[in-house]
Amino acid sequence: MPLTIPTIDGRRYQELVDEALARIPVHNPEWTNFNQSDPGVTLIELFAFLTENLLYRANQIPERNRRKFLSLLGVPLLPGASARGVVTISNDRGPREAVTLSRGVELRAGPVPFRTVHSLDVLPVEARAFYKRTLSDPAEELLAHYRRLYASFRGQPPTEDVLLYETVPFPERETDAAGRAREAVDGSIWIALLARREDRQEVDAVRAALAGKTLSLGVVPIIDGDVSRRLSPRGAATTDTRPVIRYEIPRVPADRLLPNDPALRVPQYQALDSRTVGDVDVLAEPGVVQLTLPSARELALWDNLDPLEPGAGDFPPALDEPGLDERIVTWVRLRSSGALPGQLLWVGINAAMIDQRARVFNEVLPLGNGEPDQLVTLARTPVIPGSVTLRVGGEQWQEVDDLLAAGAEVPTADLRRSPGAVAPSPERPSKVYVVEAESGAVRFGDGLRGARPFANAEIRADYDYGVGRPGNVGKDAITTGPSLPAGFTVTNPVRTWGAADAETVADGEKQIARHLQHRDRLVSVADYDAITRRTPGVDIGRVDVLPAFSPELPANEPGDAPGAVTLLVIPKTDSRQPEAPEPDRLFLDAICRYLDPRRLVTTELFLRGPVYRSIWVSLGIDIVAGATFPQLREDVRRALLQYLSPLPPPDAPALEDVDVVLGTPAYAERRKGWPLRKAVVDLELLAVASRVPGVLLVNRVLLAESTGGATNRIGMTGLELPRVLKVSVSAGDPIDLDELRRGQRPDAPPRSRVPVPIVPEEC
Repeated sequence: MPLTIPTIDGRRYQELVDEALARIPVHNPEWTNFNQSDPGVTLIELFAFLTENLLYRANQIPERNRRKFLSLLGVPLLPGASARGVVTISNDRGPREAVTLSRGVELRAGPVPFRTVHSLDVLPVEARAFYKRTLSDPAEELLAHYRRLYASFRGQPPTEDVLLYETVPFPERETDAAGRAREAVDGSIWIALLARREDRQEVDAVRAALAGKTLSLGVVPIIDGDVSRRLSPRGAATTDTRPVIRYEIPRVPADRLLPNDPALRVPQYQALDSRTVGDVDVLAEPGVVQLTLPSARELALWDNLDPLEPGAGDFPPALDEPGLDERIVTWVRLRSSGALPGQLLWVGINAAMIDQRARVFNEVLPLGNGEPDQLVTLARTPVIPGSVTLRVGGEQWQEVDDLLAAGAEVPTADLRRSPGAVAPSPERPSKVYVVEAESGAVRFGDGLRGARPFANAEIRADYDYGVGRPGNVGKDAITTGPSLPAGFTVTNPVRTWGAADAETVADGEKQIARHLQHRDRLVSVADYDAITRRTPGVDIGRVDVLPAFSPELPANEPGDAPGAVTLLVIPKTDSRQPEAPEPDRLFLDAICRYLDPRRLVTTELFLRGPVYRSIWVSLGIDIVAGATFPQLREDVRRALLQYLSPLPPPDAPALEDVDVVLGTPAYAERRKGWPLRKAVVDLELLAVASRVPGVLLVNRVLLAESTGGATNRIGMTGLELPRVLKVSVSAGDPIDLDELRRGQRPDAPPRSRVPVPIVPEEC
């Protein structure tokens, strides 16, 4: 049971008196009269009364003392995590030139501060992203019209049918944020670099301003659930293999003219030199790709396109908005081995990654007192780990993780060596300090392990601090930058993510018993469970630890793979599929970074999401007299969904409470959600439905997978969990499964066609 308020001493008055009287024969054998009238016994009773009052006051522990007890026990409170995000900085009304902004530019979303984490060139252009969306189910008359129109395309009859598409912005609208698949004819995203409206008559001058500059392209992927992480014994995190994005611009001849031969009028493209900031995979997590633009001549476009060529085949998409064509500087094409529009949420130029943090410069701290273990506290918390720079008496000291590894303040003689020999310690600096990020406490050494700030030494600090969960701001919330040049604007095209509040003292107290067991090291199954749940910045709904199990080995059970540990983690919420949550890449990366320094170096750790097996359930019931069938139908449906849910019920107690109070591991396992390797049986579903108040009789339960007939049992192996596609509750007999699944439509076979833009109808 978690400790709410630690009790220092629970002895009462009579216990103190009895204990003191019991010690008398040991310390003073000559004292034999223990009657209450004895003056010595009276003194014992008096001091017992005073001691009981002192213990009572000591046990009324205020918040400050409770925090100190956690510190003495070595139970660290997790600091607040800072949000991350991506912003675009636009040169709307500034000079027609590339302006370089260094890293650390302050941006604000109201009172919440952010800072850029890298430098970027802000180019004096706008950008519009498009993709060629396939026109679904076009009318036969429309197809016949375009077949006749493009019958002589490139001077010869086409060998393939036309494929009609429409040019649409990317992303189209807010519904794209849900990550729905976008069917593009070429699987590419096209970014038009546009001269600003005031520069539309001087496009060549804009090309000259862009020549050789760096285009910072922000990419935000759709984080799907088909992800995994593996920490090998050597410590390197590996992921599933992902395709790469190729960045291209048109390769235009020096005279800007295509050949006259219709068969040779095929557009060519050249790859741009690209470098990802931080070497991240932008198909796995948000990032910024820096593209080096070529010379002004290579940024040009063709001047002799025929009326049917714009947008056809591999040409850039045709634009219908008036005035855009004359402002196009060049096109940037993004393509990959997969359908790229369905993998990305947003792309944009002049982008930079940001962290939620504010900077404090030259904060004056209390003067040094020359005493051991001096403690000073920074004014702003939570402190960003690794951001503190401390100067004592004008000299910069070094931050370390543990003062026990620090050197002595004054070199001392090693008594194990000959007289006069001084033990060198160049690798153990003494002018060091330790920072507690959650509280902002800075601790110095005692002289033997770490130097003491000398008396009256001036101590100053520079550091960054965050605001915790309020750093998760919505889209377009970041709108100001005090240090941005005139004419520049900033916004965040997607919400920020990753912020979390610091751990409270009450939450820290719940971890006392477990922390004293695992000491923040992953050894036992309980250690993996407890430490994983403390990962900052993520809301974990479920953790299953499978020791000696490897998901990469076929048909193995826990215990078959020595040295391997598999963690099944499920987020608490998932907006895309709430009934079957899946972890995304950012979720697994946060857990991976937190667990890596805490695991044994010889352990191979796998982080996985569940493998869902789709099932269908249909049952027929009879109801008691007076019950309302519509309400009862929803009650039965809700009970079955909760019984088969991969997550625990919303009102379930904490797992540590369940383990201790009930003492039944099987029940605690069931309270996590549907247990691993437990089969779904129709008789169990019948029992669950029959326990719903108002159900008189369950006539029959039909259970099946996505395909196939009804079965009485669906087995689960490995990391498989059931995902209920639909539950049908009927009065009387259940609905047939084939009828229940009739709404499913098979995927249409792919068709090979020539992309052709359609001309929108106008009144």
